[in-house]
Amino acid sequence: MDTKDVVISGGGPVGLMLACELRLAGLDVLVVERLPEIDPTIKAGSINVPTAEAFYRRGLLPGLQEVQRQAFEQMKAFRGGKGPSGPPPAGHFAGIMVSSAEVDFEDPAFRDAGPAMSIFAVGQQAVEAALGERAAELGVEVRRRVQVVGFEDDGDGVTVQLGDARPVVDERIVDNGGSGGGSVRAAWLVGCDGGRSLVRKLGGFDFPGTEPEITGRQAIVDLEGAEGLKRSWNHTPTGVYAHGPVPGRVLTVEFDGPPEDRDAPITAEELQGSLRRVTGVDVTVTKVHSATRFTDNARQVTSYRNGCVLLAGDAAHVHSPFGGQGLNLGIGDAVNLGWKLAATIRGTAPEGLLDTYMTERHPVGAWVLDWTRAQIALMRTDVRSAALRSVVTDLLRTPSGSTYLAKKLSGVLHRYPIEGDHELVGYGAPDFEFADGTRLGEHLLDGKALLLDLAGSSALREVAGDRVRVLTTKLTGQYAGDLTAVLIRPDGYVAWAAADNMTTGLDESLRTWIG
Repeated sequence: MDTKDVVISGGGPVGLMLACELRLAGLDVLVVERLPEIDPTIKAGSINVPTAEAFYRRGLLPGLQEVQRQAFEQMKAFRGGKGPSGPPPAGHFAGIMVSSAEVDFEDPAFRDAGPAMSIFAVGQQAVEAALGERAAELGVEVRRRVQVVGFEDDGDGVTVQLGDARPVVDERIVDNGGSGGGSVRAAWLVGCDGGRSLVRKLGGFDFPGTEPEITGRQAIVDLEGAEGLKRSWNHTPTGVYAHGPVPGRVLTVEFDGPPEDRDAPITAEELQGSLRRVTGVDVTVTKVHSATRFTDNARQVTSYRNGCVLLAGDAAHVHSPFGGQGLNLGIGDAVNLGWKLAATIRGTAPEGLLDTYMTERHPVGAWVLDWTRAQIALMRTDVRSAALRSVVTDLLRTPSGSTYLAKKLSGVLHRYPIEGDHELVGYGAPDFEFADGTRLGEHLLDGKALLLDLAGSSALREVAGDRVRVLTTKLTGQYAGDLTAVLIRPDGYVAWAAADNMTTGLDESLRTWIG
């Protein structure tokens, strides 16, 4: 029987990101994915600051910068070859667009994220492609057209049964059969297999939440009569629709309950009917390039771990796509889990380290679910929701409201419950500038923790010993003179910081996170 440290079910962005993090730590990882290639269906179109930072800290930004440039060209084509007519949007809440012109980017929450701050227009397929290339470079074994069909957790590990993937009902993704039969023995199994996760179902995870009330459709199509559609997001008496920001992209939301069959092929007639009902415009869909249905089903597992089985991404939480949080939430899960699971397998993890995956990530997932539920409430077509939407629109378009929305959507407010007195503790580390011209992100490529000695302290290095890599340097730029030392976890979050040349709390923090 084949043996691995970890088997990951699901080779989408979350599974691949987790595999890369585990492989950086030297673990033997197997990823199984039922699809023979990247799913071309239209999906998430942007990433937030923590996600961009995670890619930056692993050297993935250069390729994504080119992806963003191409995305901007598509947006320009949608505007008839013209540049933007005003400041770019900070985002939307329930289809209420908010301009970045009102956002106070001097707010302390907008930490210096370095190059990561300028990357956001990157679609899910591009992310998956970049992570696939990175996984190949690192030597991750990825078996496509293979899926988990069962497993047995005996407390000391997991025996995973694999099988050939079932045919995929989509004319663009045809499964020609694989060679996935057999069993693999692993210390851990991680389900990154999406909202309908088989690992979650077989693993006995509780998955409570709220029932769906909408049918949403998103597509890239060829349209006749598109000139009658308004751009961006629009509310109508019969629903909500979006047009753009790239040619052919349309989205509709109807409050008529969930679809009877989410797996049925999406036809031009179905999309055309929904567009006409919601927009009141007699458009004609002449060709469908990519289409998907979605609902506002919102659920989250009560625990991210059951024995030797873990969940991440949509396997652990599902919600509507409004606000573009799903991809980012899953990448955050993977980056948080990777180093903790690796340390657990190597036997170097402090007691309870793996438990912090649940305590840190579950609240973030719960927030996203509520964030999307609130948007559904504002999108409803009844008179009371319309009145409330008017009030919220006024609030969001004030400087404080715009700034609040931008901070929430960008992810800069995410803080983990890490004990410590310094204001940076628990947040993603700023991309510190150093006297030698380098920045912090360049020193985190190996996926290991880092202790910054910013005052040449022998006492600091004595406390650290050989438990963590120490970089003795000087700060320049925004934080120069304000810090004397910073302990940064492998995921880029600040575990401890000092501004007074003291080492109080450093040993305890190292024991908590490094061992």
